Amino acid sequence: MTNITKSRVAGALLAVVLTLFTGFGLAAPASAAPLSAAQAECGDTSGFTVVALSSLPAEATDTYELIQQGGPYPYEQDGTVFQNREGLLPACASGYYHEYTVETPGSDDRGARRIVTGSAGEYFYTGDHYASFDLVDVR
Repeated sequence: MTNITKSRVAGALLAVVLTLFTGFGLAAPASAAPLSAAQAECGDTSGFTVVALSSLPAEATDTYELIQQGGPYPYEQDGTVFQNREGLLPACASGYYHEYTVETPGSDDRGARRIVTGSAGEYFYTGDHYASFDLVDVR
């Protein structure tokens, strides 16, 4: 091999190595931050589906904002202790959870939708009157 050929081979190998180490010159695609939500002090919430607040009905955001402001709430029951009788949320002491109505357009009563809050800052959403819950990422 001549010196020119050796230089070309070395240059080609260097180019291949650099390409492999730099990801072929392409920037890695930006990924969205994973959803996360508060963890209950008294139980594991890892088994819940985490949903973004923005993916819920718009009325859920309205309810969340009312909770942040401390009211006033549209229903007398809003802010009352949620007993977790269904046992679907982590088992915490009485008084740990509170429930709030998520308005249902066209409903002549409170409807089935609720946000249940936990004392550690977690938010759960039910659209089926406590038959199931999703953990809400409020970021």
